[in-house]
Amino acid sequence: MACSSSHDYVFKLGERGSGLQARRIQDFHKLREQCVAEGTLFEDTEFPACDSSIFFSSTPSRPFEWKRPHELTEEPKLFHEGATRFDVIQGELGDCWLLAAMANLTLNQALFYRVVPYDQGFDDDYAGIFHFRFWQYGRWIDVVVDDRLPTCNDTLVFMHSKEQTEFWSALLEKAYAKLHGSYEALKGGTTCEAMEDFTGGLTEFYEIQKAPDNLFRIMLKAYERWSLMGCAVEPDSDVTEMEQDNGLIKGHAYSVTAIRMVEVDTPRVSGKIPLIRIRNPWGNECEWKGAWSDSSPEWTMVNENERKELGLTFEHDGEFWMSFRDFLLNFNRLEICNLNPDSLDDEPLTQVSKKKWNMHVFESSWIPGCTAGGCRNYPDTFWMNPQYQVTLEDVDDDDDDDLCTMIVALMQKHHRSKRQIGQDCLTVGYIIYHLNDPDNLPKPLPKEFFESRTPAAKSPSFINLREVSCRFKLPPGSYSIIPSTFDPDERGEFVLRVFTEKENKMSEYDEDVGLKSPDEEAQVEQNEEEEDKEQQVKDFFASISGPDLEVDCYEFQEVLNFAVKQEFDIDEISLDVCRSMISMMDVSFNEQLSVVIICIFSVII
Repeated sequence: MACSSSHDYVFKLGERGSGLQARRIQDFHKLREQCVAEGTLFEDTEFPACDSSIFFSSTPSRPFEWKRPHELTEEPKLFHEGATRFDVIQGELGDCWLLAAMANLTLNQALFYRVVPYDQGFDDDYAGIFHFRFWQYGRWIDVVVDDRLPTCNDTLVFMHSKEQTEFWSALLEKAYAKLHGSYEALKGGTTCEAMEDFTGGLTEFYEIQKAPDNLFRIMLKAYERWSLMGCAVEPDSDVTEMEQDNGLIKGHAYSVTAIRMVEVDTPRVSGKIPLIRIRNPWGNECEWKGAWSDSSPEWTMVNENERKELGLTFEHDGEFWMSFRDFLLNFNRLEICNLNPDSLDDEPLTQVSKKKWNMHVFESSWIPGCTAGGCRNYPDTFWMNPQYQVTLEDVDDDDDDDLCTMIVALMQKHHRSKRQIGQDCLTVGYIIYHLNDPDNLPKPLPKEFFESRTPAAKSPSFINLREVSCRFKLPPGSYSIIPSTFDPDERGEFVLRVFTEKENKMSEYDEDVGLKSPDEEAQVEQNEEEEDKEQQVKDFFASISGPDLEVDCYEFQEVLNFAVKQEFDIDEISLDVCRSMISMMDVSFNEQLSVVIICIFSVII
């Protein structure tokens, strides 16, 4: 199904329609109000202060004490002189990828305060409760936590700020851990994953040694559009996070915090050179030691005014500059998170660039025996996969080849929380076909179509990561995108997102499902009694479904029994039957059905 891209509505964790399950829905404002009225501090039973919230595969090597900020410092604050990239210091958890994204997030207030709401703190109405917001598969989710944090010897064990009185980064990490089930679930990852969860954006990957010749221009334009960027050095197979002679850490994630063309002027050299500012999330003296590093002689070639404009400092804070040439030679991977159109509606982003991506989001699933056809290696079932049509009409501005840019990203859901039950990511990818005459082709495209067609484009590979994405330059026209798992009959949920520079038309490439008016020749006029019965079913559904217009198996049983008893003399449709029907029709795997499906059942009845 298609998803709205708006962030106006924020779901509570576990709320119907959120796509995420929880034992109990938690409303931050109601819980805080209740605690203030009772004079108590909030204790989160959904993410308790115990070892199971830290590790799921082992027990801690030493006992941790969960303490509130007031037990660690006399005057705790959510922020100390605002939020900056230097507030993010890594603890004992291997989540440098998350820290790199958090450091980037602080560079833009509009994005930051969407994730870290400003309606909370340690002053008025403090009740030991905080909340944070994350983008999850097309929706914004509000996650509530208490402020009990793991400590050892009165020191925070995991993420913290360099200011002992500041706690926003530690609490944000805790909320992210709760979202995924435990702190351990955050071990290992890519910066793009967290950048997407903080913005709803779409990330591109570049293997730097194979990057296009215009990579610096791509990075500069991304920086000007407030894109978030991260980079990494290839790991050593024998040593985890090994420091090299040049100061860079192998197997480590960094934030890209600035891209600039810097003017140099000496008797021998003059002109502009490309420089990149990078930050190590450890926030210490582990920095680049080569050209343009802290206090290196190259800075004498830059005049004092420009050094001030760059905000140049020579401190052991993990941040450093380097030339673009050295960046290409020493880093292996670059990740750019392009902001979605909703993010670019926020100020001050529109002051920098009026350009926005055009975005479509679709949410569906692979169901064994139904929509899980596997890749093209399985021609008998490949056509069964979900199919989507996109029409590119206008070429990019200033494109000499008259082509259209399209970024396609396929994301599978809930991969971190599935770790706790021993499940890994599926191996996924997608293939794109050109449609010469889509109006006269069958929907969905049959097996025979794929037997005689060569793909117009495809994902770089089928891979077992949360998301696979790629940028394409294609001629105007209609295309079919087929997302799939590598092997057939594998169950999973996914989100397909398509970004284009110009407007496009996109839809599911299948026969329309839903209520349709029949042709006039075949139309039979309903009498008033039939219309009244149908309206009664809809009214009854609305009375028990709630504002999200979805029902679970128990509510579905009530609706179905109400509808059936108007036509047939039966006792009751069993709960098992209702569960089976929901399992068959529920493509979102949230064990609920929408008003559209209910209306289909009422028409059948």
